[in-house]
Amino acid sequence: MTNTLYDALFARHAENDATFLTLDDGTRVSYRSFVRRIGQLARVLADAGVNPGDRIVVQAPKIMDTIALYGAAVQTGAVYLPLNTAYTQSEVAYFITDAAPRMVVCDAENAAAVSTICSADTQVLTLAKDGTGSLSTAANTCEGTFATVPRGPDDLAALLYTSGTTGRSKGAMMSHKNLLSNAQTLTDLWRITSEDRLIHALPIFHTHGLFVALNTALLAGAQVRFMAGFDIDAIIGELPTSTLLMGVPTFYTRLLADRRLTRDLVAKMRLFISGSAPLLAETHTAFENRTGHRILERYGMTETNMITSNPYDGARLAGTVGYALPGTEVEITNDGQPVGPGEIGMIEVRGDNVFQGYWNMPDKTAEELRKNGFFITGDLGVKSDDGRITIVGRQKDLIISGGYNIYPKEIEDVLNDIDGVVESAVFGVAHPDFGETVLAAIVLDDPTLTVEDIAAAATPQLARFKHPKRYIITDALPRNTMGKVQKNILRETYRELGTA
Repeated sequence: MTNTLYDALFARHAENDATFLTLDDGTRVSYRSFVRRIGQLARVLADAGVNPGDRIVVQAPKIMDTIALYGAAVQTGAVYLPLNTAYTQSEVAYFITDAAPRMVVCDAENAAAVSTICSADTQVLTLAKDGTGSLSTAANTCEGTFATVPRGPDDLAALLYTSGTTGRSKGAMMSHKNLLSNAQTLTDLWRITSEDRLIHALPIFHTHGLFVALNTALLAGAQVRFMAGFDIDAIIGELPTSTLLMGVPTFYTRLLADRRLTRDLVAKMRLFISGSAPLLAETHTAFENRTGHRILERYGMTETNMITSNPYDGARLAGTVGYALPGTEVEITNDGQPVGPGEIGMIEVRGDNVFQGYWNMPDKTAEELRKNGFFITGDLGVKSDDGRITIVGRQKDLIISGGYNIYPKEIEDVLNDIDGVVESAVFGVAHPDFGETVLAAIVLDDPTLTVEDIAAAATPQLARFKHPKRYIITDALPRNTMGKVQKNILRETYRELGTA
């Protein structure tokens, strides 16, 4: 037997001397040495009693050993569970209690607190930003070879918890097939090869930075400029010798704010990709005007990896997320029944990329994963005649006021077109008569622009029931680590305005 994911991503590079990673200090790590490091870490896991199917919780900094640990987990047949490094101890306690891991890898300063959460048979090892810690120390004395544990396509490879903005965070179970099929599709679609050099400034506890960016690079044998985090000077410095950047919208707005971003600077770049949060049409247009490149926007989520993508060849339309990936079915439905082109409905998806269900939550799995294999995403969208998907918003963000359905994105598009408005977030709060009322939080770059000016510009373009009751000027919108606006925070912060 083989190990589906390990053989495809890692084992094939065991004798590849090409550069895989270039680190912030200039160190170059070959594919061969990276695979050897995986073997050393796999030996540590096995010696600690990690068995196939055991969970390994990882709340560690973005360094080479952290992603080598991902490879080691796959090689030993374990289930890799990355956690946001910003999570508090109380949040980590929930994940550890729920996942019941065999091992936890964390920063040394958190190790004592984590140990009090874990059961007696859970081993806690440490890993620091400088590469030191009990995990790396143990690995340094191990041989670089390990007998790979056979695992099939349907065996679990990873457990990723959702952001939990609407209740308990859910653990999405990802199989070897889920991860590999998506990586293969994206590598082909985006034409990633060993000639590419990817600028990697994303976090690695999220599907975007870990599975989309690194799995495709590994599959293609591409080079990766591996950055600890987003650093505008470092990225500007790497653009002339790189070909590929995967980022979130904030990356592109920050680049646009830097005068050094020019067509000459990105002359060798092949592709800019954006995801994890909606890309404003204004950003899309401004980036093309400045660089000559049209950003390729795509759409995915924790439970499915990537679902759609704008085309490599052909029109990359601002405000849309393109077409269903090859081998992936996307339906727009109302009460489970497909609706016609141009009609708004729930986005449902079926394919090898769709997860196996929620860890320890059979009822929630049955609620969101249909028996026919379609996953109910919770996103509302519309499909054009030719199959192109546009996302309208989250179902939980839908505002129902006086019996009318109000889609926040429609109002946001109007507000974002007003000169002086950088971005906006439209949300609903409880109202005693209408059920909900519409509020709009707005970020400006023109201090002379008033609420009255904004209302005057927006009112003629919106039906009366869509008019925001209140415009809130704010310095910034609340976002999570991947750049998504957290409307749950806005709803809670301004809930009293519904009755004011």
